[in-house]
Order: sequence, then C-alpha cells, then structure tokens
Amino acid sequence: MTIDRTDARAFASESDMLASKRRRNRFRHDAIQVAIIAAAVALVALFAYAVKEGLARHGIQFSFSFLWDAAGFDISEGKTLVFDNGLWPSLTSFTADRTIAQAFVTGIVNTIKVAVLAIILSTVLGTLLGVGRLSTNWVVRNLSFWCVEFVRNTPLLIQLVFWYFAVVLHFPPLAAAAKFYGVVISQQGLYFPSPVWHGGSSPFAVAMAVACCAAILGLILNGRAKIRWICAGAAVVLLGVMLATGTLGLDYPVTSRFQASGGTSMSPEMAALLLAIVVNSASYIAEIVRGSIDALPKGQWEAAASLGLSRRNTVNDIILPQVFRVVLPSFGNQYISLTKNTALGIAIGYPELFNIYGTIANQTGHSLEGIVIVMVSYLVLSWVISGLVAWADRRLTKRGAAR
Repeated sequence: MTIDRTDARAFASESDMLASKRRRNRFRHDAIQVAIIAAAVALVALFAYAVKEGLARHGIQFSFSFLWDAAGFDISEGKTLVFDNGLWPSLTSFTADRTIAQAFVTGIVNTIKVAVLAIILSTVLGTLLGVGRLSTNWVVRNLSFWCVEFVRNTPLLIQLVFWYFAVVLHFPPLAAAAKFYGVVISQQGLYFPSPVWHGGSSPFAVAMAVACCAAILGLILNGRAKIRWICAGAAVVLLGVMLATGTLGLDYPVTSRFQASGGTSMSPEMAALLLAIVVNSASYIAEIVRGSIDALPKGQWEAAASLGLSRRNTVNDIILPQVFRVVLPSFGNQYISLTKNTALGIAIGYPELFNIYGTIANQTGHSLEGIVIVMVSYLVLSWVISGLVAWADRRLTKRGAAR
C-alpha cells in the first residue's frame, strides 16, 4: 500500500512538472509574439516620425485635414456617400463642391464596382475554359488552350489598351447602336435595363420583397439541396408575381441620335477595364481549375462512366463539386490580385481609386497622405476578400465532412 501511495505521489508530482513546463512554454511563446508585435509597431512609428520630421524640415506638414476641403474638380462617373438626410448615408453623383474625402470614396466605389463584376464573370469564364481544356472535342480543347496561353503570356496593360482602343472605341455610334434584348452597345457606353420599385410603402409589396430577399438568402446560405431548390422556386415565383402586378418593373434604356436615357449605363472606360481584367483573370483561373481536375483520381471518371453518366453530368455532379472545395484558396489569391489590377484603369482614364489619387495629389500636394489612404484602402479590400473566401472555404469543408 505504501508503494502505491509513493507511485501516486510521484505521478502527481510528474504531472505538476509537465503542467508547469507547458505553462512556461506558453508564456514564453506569448511573450515572444508580443515582443515581435511591439517591435513592429515601434519600427513603423519610428519610420512615421522620421518621415514627419523630414517633411517638417522642408516646410511640408503631414496632415489629413485636407480631406475636408472642397475638391474643386469633377469626376466623369461614379457615386459618393452623402449624409444630407440624417444619419443614413445615400449614394449620389460626385460634384466639384464635394469634399476630397468624398472623392476618395468615389474612387473606392468605382474600384469595388469593377472588382465585384470581374470576380463573378472571371470565375464563370475561367471555369468554362478550365473544363474546356480537358474536353474530348478537339476544337474546344485547342481553342481553350490557345486562348489561355495567349492571354497568360501577354502583359495585362497591353491587353487593356487593346480592348479600349481596338474594340470598345470601335463599337457603333449611338445612332446606329447594337441592341440585344434591351442591352444597347455603342461607343458612348453600354446601357442595360435596371429594376425599378413601384410598390411604394404598400404592406403587400413590402412583404413580397422581404420574402423574396429571404428566399434568395436561403438559396445562398443554406447547405441542404432540397431547401435550396425550394428557396430558388420561391424566389422565382415571387419575382414573377412582383413583375406581373407591376410592383417591380424594368427601366429599359431609350436611345436617340446623340444621347441615351433610362436603364443603367457603363462607360467605355469601365467596359474596357472590365473586359481586360475578366479575360486575364479567367485564364489563370482556368489553369487552377484544370490542374485541380487533373489531380482527381481517374477512377472517378471510370466509375461515373460505368454508371451510365454522361461526361457533362460527371463534370457537373461529381468533378466540379470536389474541385471547388480545393481551389477556393487559390481563387482567393486571384481575386485579390484582380482587385489590385483595377489600378491599371489610370491608363485609359477610368476614375478608379489610384486615378483619383493622382488628381488629388496634383491639386493639393498631399501625395504622401494620399498614397497612405490608397494603400490602406487596397489592404482593407484584400482583407475583406480573404475573409469571405476563408468563410466560404470553411463552409464547404464542413459540408463535405458532414457528407
């Protein structure tokens, strides 16, 4: 019995020693991390102080107070935030009497507008090209291959200039504009039908709108296939009812000889920038998709064929669902790069964030403060994209593990 008590005391003493050692290691690890962060913050603060003192010696003041001065220049397109109606902001066109801070907001809005559209379109086009690279059809396979190789091996800036000067500026004039299901394509820009709310504050109309939004959210966020189909059907039915009853309408663009009105417009500069970024990013996404498909076991293709599935059904139901769980981190990197590439819009005069920064720097002389704002803006946009991709990745991973 004495031996057992001695062994128990020895075991307890050894456990206490291990726990104490783990606490010391954890404290040492945390202390090292805190020290690294403190050193990085101190280094940045020292650099900022040195820059400020250097500017002060030359009579230049480092300050962000200029942001509240009137801009004194116009921006060709874009919206900015205003608080004219109280606490809730609204989007309105930028004018010269707005502040410089609102000019930066206009640039950010224009950048986000291009980035969001480019992310959606490049993902769809890149997936199609990636699958086309592995097609059994010789024409589709080689056409996809040469498209990807040509785009990936030419600079994006040259592609942007090509799309703007050789394609968009050669669209027909507005008097002879091409029209396709309400879409108008001309040298003056692209015009699309836009939804218009006619329901006012009617309880029935508002209830339908809320129900439709809830159905769309359920379609996006719910992971169960049956519920997603129900949400999709409900959203389609509700949209149809709102269109049929006139609660929701479409405002179609109307063109004359020299101008167009109605609908939603896209400037030639934005159209060229969007085309260049979508095609360029799609070529890289295509290679990501192709490589991920090639990495899957060949036995899955053979098993699907033995079950009588067509190649199309195999790709849609078996291959691509597995691929998207693998490629999301790589897609995230491409989306961040795509967002930063919008800064090339300065080459064709599109008023994105970096282009507007150049105008503000020339007008005010506060180039350093402006570039800090631009860098922080792109950093925040990259963090948002990274966070959304990480959330989608975790969601798909959990769903795959549950199944």
